[in-house]
Amino acid sequence: MWAIAFACAISFMGIGLVDPILPKISAALDATPSETMLLFTSYLFVTGIAMFFTSWVSGRIGVKWTLIAGLTLIVVFAAFAGLGGSVDAIIGFRAGWGLGNALFLSTALAAIVGAASGGSRQAIVLYEAALGIGMAVGPLVGGALGEISWRGPFFGTAILMAIALVAILVLLRFPAQSAAERAAARAAAPSITASFRALGNPALLSLSLVAVCYNFGFFTLLAYSPYPVEAAAHAAGLEFGAHELGLVFFGWGLALAVTSVLVAPVLTRRLGLRPVLFVTLALFAVCLVLLAVFTVSLPVLVVLVVASGLFLGVMNTALTEAVMEATDLPRSVASSTYSGVRFIGGAIAPAVAGPIAAALGVSAPYWMGAAAVLLAILVLAVTGKHLAHIGAEHGAPAPRGGTAAEAAPELVEAQAIGVGDAS
Repeated sequence: MWAIAFACAISFMGIGLVDPILPKISAALDATPSETMLLFTSYLFVTGIAMFFTSWVSGRIGVKWTLIAGLTLIVVFAAFAGLGGSVDAIIGFRAGWGLGNALFLSTALAAIVGAASGGSRQAIVLYEAALGIGMAVGPLVGGALGEISWRGPFFGTAILMAIALVAILVLLRFPAQSAAERAAARAAAPSITASFRALGNPALLSLSLVAVCYNFGFFTLLAYSPYPVEAAAHAAGLEFGAHELGLVFFGWGLALAVTSVLVAPVLTRRLGLRPVLFVTLALFAVCLVLLAVFTVSLPVLVVLVVASGLFLGVMNTALTEAVMEATDLPRSVASSTYSGVRFIGGAIAPAVAGPIAAALGVSAPYWMGAAAVLLAILVLAVTGKHLAHIGAEHGAPAPRGGTAAEAAPELVEAQAIGVGDAS
């Protein structure tokens, strides 16, 4: 369980790891910001597409071997990225990294629950803690290693993931299953087209559209912000390298982790899911507008980037809970569909932020991100008839004798994936 949790933290680190070294990669490889930000796009796009199929894959080869396949791909392509001699090569290697990340993360929760001896609730808390730690520490590690060389974060990830891979190979065990049990589990696994057909559900489609727009704003901030922050620092006569950028985005990730785990559940329980979604989206849009207005002020940029993590943490948790409550689809299918769509939405933002900044000015990507988040609010309002039921009983206590799955929707997905494992 601890080996998987360690690997989860390292995997989530990969999302923000490159943030502090984007300007350094641009300088070292003579690449434009538009080209360098494609490191996010290739990673997120492949992760998103693969998420549509990972529940089908893990239902057939099992949790353990899906984890091993994902970790192996991450180790190989992270090392190749560190060896890359051009930005195009690194973009391609990040795509392979994204495939490994999709395979690993889609089954990590199932594996933690299956391996835990302290109960499913503790296992899920451990998974959420690993997510928060990874998101917070990723930019910090990227900045520290990136100060030595832009290749350092890639090699560091490969080494840490290789350690996690060996630990999982040695430590992870599942109860043996008979041939009949394995055949029955495979027969019950989702079909290869289940995630695509799930988008025909009006409630899930509505929330998926909200997620696309919201994640466009999210990754506009995450992928683009290192460049205006660095430019504002230089204009102020300050040296602002990978280490300093890493500290800024460590603050952002820490804020995100704290509110996603500690604050969001309290707000959604007291106020309801839809009000929290509306208010948080509005606050995030305001944050992006302020970033667009104050692009030349380093202190304001740093404060706004860190503060945005507070809103993003709440939004991530509330939107995921809404997806889990919105439909009667199998939660493994709803989760993988939503995850795929949100990653694809995030992949679009870095691809367009650079060209728009070059054509319209440094503030333009933030205005574009704010417009996308406002569009998410509009979609949420227009599709209200499909979402009126979400959070209706959100504050009600779980019935006595209820299952852990009823108290923690993520467990349903974990069990649905984990039942097909053949150790």
